[in-house]
Amino acid sequence: MILASATPVSVTLSLAAAAAYALPALAAARMGAPLTRMVLLLAWLLHAAVLALGLLDSPPRFGFAPAISITAWLVLTVYGIESRVYPKLRARWALAGFATAAVLLALVFPGTPLHPSASAWLPLHWALGIACYGLFAAAVVHAWLMTRVEKQIRLATDPHSDMPLLTLERLMFHFISAGFALLTATLLAGWLFGETLYGAAGARWRWDHKAVFSVLSWLTFAVLLIGRSRFGWRGRRAVRVLYGGTALLVLAYAGSRFVMEVVLRRAG
Repeated sequence: MILASATPVSVTLSLAAAAAYALPALAAARMGAPLTRMVLLLAWLLHAAVLALGLLDSPPRFGFAPAISITAWLVLTVYGIESRVYPKLRARWALAGFATAAVLLALVFPGTPLHPSASAWLPLHWALGIACYGLFAAAVVHAWLMTRVEKQIRLATDPHSDMPLLTLERLMFHFISAGFALLTATLLAGWLFGETLYGAAGARWRWDHKAVFSVLSWLTFAVLLIGRSRFGWRGRRAVRVLYGGTALLVLAYAGSRFVMEVVLRRAG
């Protein structure tokens, strides 16, 4: 918990990042676009400092909440780059709210220290998995924006106030494809090098909850990409399958670690 593991520096940086994120989340309409971007940039930099402190700790700590926090940071990174190319991409308040919650959650639940016998390659394996989380989270953001645009079209509101629907759909599938490639690499690494990564005999591949949900999510995304390629799946059907696969992926690591760390209070 926070009182037992967090340093004054990490607490200060976390609270500052959460406050900076919360400001545009609560008052983006009154702040204006230029000021909102400046505050989000400050929050993003503070958030990066918090993550660096956690990962560079000795030994480094990791868990479900840091995974969610890194995912939020990655999504905001993608959004920051995309919004420069597509100025009509509008999701600042929602992403800022998500990042606020993620930073505070990681402050309260900073994770568990890395086991001494684990391989030095384990952080790279984690990085692949978290990058995969970030890409699928970005796809979910685009799916949500697609749903919002579809609703505006049905209500006959201004069709030029947001990005074109087809552009959002194309970007969503780009993120799904990239996330699927990283998820495949992550699963292959766990299957082939699990014993080396975790430094424990018999750890090559175990059909635990994490493995089952990971494989189910991989199958779900594979079906989605095949359906898109062969049958032209799009719109609500594609969004529903994306949400389902993402939910399974969240349960695979963040969900199982939440049960271990919070419900069962175990480090394993």
